[in-house]
Amino acid sequence: MAVTIIVDYDAGNLHSVARACREVGLNAEVSPDPDVLRHAQRIVFPGVGAAGSAMASLRSRGLDEALREAIGKGIPVLGICLGLQISLDTSEENNTTTLGLIAGEVKRFKLRDPSLKIPHMGWNEVVPCRSHPVLADIGEGDEFYFVHAYYPKPADEDLILAHTEYEDRFASVVGRDNYVATQFHPEKSGRVGLRLINNFANWNGRC
Repeated sequence: MAVTIIVDYDAGNLHSVARACREVGLNAEVSPDPDVLRHAQRIVFPGVGAAGSAMASLRSRGLDEALREAIGKGIPVLGICLGLQISLDTSEENNTTTLGLIAGEVKRFKLRDPSLKIPHMGWNEVVPCRSHPVLADIGEGDEFYFVHAYYPKPADEDLILAHTEYEDRFASVVGRDNYVATQFHPEKSGRVGLRLINNFANWNGRC
């Protein structure tokens, strides 16, 4: 059976991701080894925490280059939360230079409504704006679980696959070629989250 590798770079939440992957039938293993990553048939790139420490961990282990190589080979990759944020060029969080897999920047919420809190935490609607296999059977009214103070802003709006409203609209799913990433946590989002992970399990990396 093809092996799905969940990238371990000390960014937390790995076991709940592994459990969700296994629930939809993926043969999922957690690994911090860049050589294992290079030979994966499928990759999940999750994460919670700070961009700077995450990037330091990725670079110290050689996982940054291994991830670029895997994406370059066409391996399907799913980024989650911090995994999405550090896939762009830069983050406002401590002015961190990130992976540059997708052109753009990560911005901190600047809210005008005092009733809204940072971080954005809890369930919120995700509205697809472009068709994509990983978003199959997900539509208006479907809610996912978010925990984040920063949001992705791709340079090319055509790479935004879905958006969410939190005072203003922000990109909540971004994708290019064989890489797709969510700002929310599908592994914490119940049945609809498992539906998305199952879509990823059956995706061949092409749109």
